[in-house]
Amino acid sequence: MEFQKSPDGGWGWVIVVVSFFTQFLSYGSPLAVGVLYVEWLDAFGEGKGKTAWVGSLASGVGLLASPVCSLFVSSFGARPVTIFSGFLVAGGLMLSSLAPNIYFLFFSYGIVVGLGCGLLYTATVTITCQYFDSRRGLALGLISTGSSVGLFIYAALQRMLIEFYGLDGCLLIVGALALNILACGSLMRPLQTNDCPFPEKTAPENVPDRYSMYNEKEKNPEETMNFQDKGYSSEDKCLPNGDWGRETSLPKSLAIAAHTKEPETYKKKVVEQTNFCKQLAKRKWQLYRNYCGETASLFKNKVFSALFIAILLFDIGGFPPSLLMEDVARSYHVREEDLTMPLISIFGIMTAVGKLLLGILADFKWINTLYLYVATLIITGLALCAIPFAKSYVTLAILSGILGFLTGNWSIFPYVTTKTVGIDKLAHAYGILMFFAGLGNSLGPPIVGWFYDWTQTYDIAFYFSGFCVLLGGFILLLAILPCWDMCNKKLPKPAVPTTFFYKVASNV
Repeated sequence: MEFQKSPDGGWGWVIVVVSFFTQFLSYGSPLAVGVLYVEWLDAFGEGKGKTAWVGSLASGVGLLASPVCSLFVSSFGARPVTIFSGFLVAGGLMLSSLAPNIYFLFFSYGIVVGLGCGLLYTATVTITCQYFDSRRGLALGLISTGSSVGLFIYAALQRMLIEFYGLDGCLLIVGALALNILACGSLMRPLQTNDCPFPEKTAPENVPDRYSMYNEKEKNPEETMNFQDKGYSSEDKCLPNGDWGRETSLPKSLAIAAHTKEPETYKKKVVEQTNFCKQLAKRKWQLYRNYCGETASLFKNKVFSALFIAILLFDIGGFPPSLLMEDVARSYHVREEDLTMPLISIFGIMTAVGKLLLGILADFKWINTLYLYVATLIITGLALCAIPFAKSYVTLAILSGILGFLTGNWSIFPYVTTKTVGIDKLAHAYGILMFFAGLGNSLGPPIVGWFYDWTQTYDIAFYFSGFCVLLGGFILLLAILPCWDMCNKKLPKPAVPTTFFYKVASNV
């Protein structure tokens, strides 16, 4: 299947709108899970590290399953995957309202909702990249703001629903809202072209003989004898000269001979079908071998290898603030009346701004998106190290806004991946990178929670988070420095006689 040239507009803007609302409806609750996190702490009385697993699984499971999600999107298309995932997200949220303990939430909210979100994210990013080329950064920035706007609105919405209907009623209503994903998925028209025309419907009389072998075997013997008595058989009607007047003059021995050859024909066709199955299995095995070979070739790219380390460390350290910032304020004894706006809402709205602005910057040709991404990592690490010094609502709000804006680098991450490996390998490479991002999302909040359970303070935890993000940024910076390309250019390629000379010398 070959895709058409990206239109950079037209129906692509409809794709942007529906992808925006898809991410809004799916990621709104999982990203604003910090509001639910505080309620679950009080409802189940578990430790912060164990309770944090619910939110971390919801964000991490979908990313861990990104290779499988990419395979589904490549095999079935964005539209069917989006509709199926809408049922997963809505069903998982509604099922979470019946949770009797924290372990049930691990499955219903963490795994089911998380897997649905991962499928939806891969589907929206893939179909948007197919529809846009020169405006890809803007398009990705627009659709990725859907999750950030969802975080901003759902943080206040879930708090209000909990006050009026309780925690269970809140999850039921949010799950019902997620059913609107089905309408969004129905508008995701695939962008593809068929180089060959559609096959015409074949009339029953034009079906080749190999497709009707079982019908021949199951003929009624009496019917066959009637044909023989009439002096012609079914094969006689297919004479190439079309001389129908000779049908009645054919001897009966011709029909009897054709009938005796029937078992041999059946055996021959069974052998052909068996060989076909063997060829099909061999072809599938070759596809799996090619997939493994392409994966190995991706890791030979030093920038790609550094990118997966950077995204892993970034999610270990950079994801916990979006989940735990409300509890951080409570641990620093910030009064609720001072919280004029939830910190998670500030984080969410600034993430939307960051995704949009960073996505626009990525479209400028004079800006290197890799260096832009590295800059966001380094500043994020410094901001995380500054959280232990923020003891008031104002300073926590400022840091929440800075971290939210820098977390908007998710909008340029698909752009960075495309520039690194190309559009043809985007789904494959992006699935691998999202697997490591999901691993970081799953480990980050529980690690921070365990640090708090151990030290009864978040200070050491955020020092650790900041160090992880800084380390990932510097590793990626070293991999993209131009000095590596200069070194490779200085190495001359040996000529054929020189190569032959050294081979001879090595054998002496």
